[in-house]
Amino acid sequence: MLVRKLRLQRGWSQEHLAELVGVSVRTIQRIERGYSPGLETSKALASVFEVDVSTFISEESTVNKNENLSESTTVADDEKEAMLYVKGIKEFYEHLIVYLVFAVVFGSLSYDRWGATNFMILGLAGWGVGVVIHGLAAFEKIHFPGLGASWEKRAVEKRLGRKL
Repeated sequence: MLVRKLRLQRGWSQEHLAELVGVSVRTIQRIERGYSPGLETSKALASVFEVDVSTFISEESTVNKNENLSESTTVADDEKEAMLYVKGIKEFYEHLIVYLVFAVVFGSLSYDRWGATNFMILGLAGWGVGVVIHGLAAFEKIHFPGLGASWEKRAVEKRLGRKL
């Protein structure tokens, strides 16, 4: 959660952070989900975010033991909740976009043109395209306009009622 908070404060995408740190986007995604980064990744994250490396080596024990950490290097419970809430909304919007694309393509191509078998095959093919689009969005290989890091940051701040 801390990496996500620091990334959102700067308005960076996961892809941008991965480039800065020199790791894959998947690594950033895992760290944001709670997996501990390795020592080299922790050092790179600390350098990029300009914080002490101990911030990433053991987030929970460091936060509990070291009260000299600034507010920007800790994640409060309400911030975690807000970030998860916004992440869920973002995933919903992405899923909705996939559904709408599927509905438009499927509906326009199948309207009174083919029998039930072709209708089913077209439906499966269309849904397959939707799954591919959803997968590409989930792994941030494609980006939906308006749902980037800046939107995520604004939505988290709106949910919190304060700056992140």
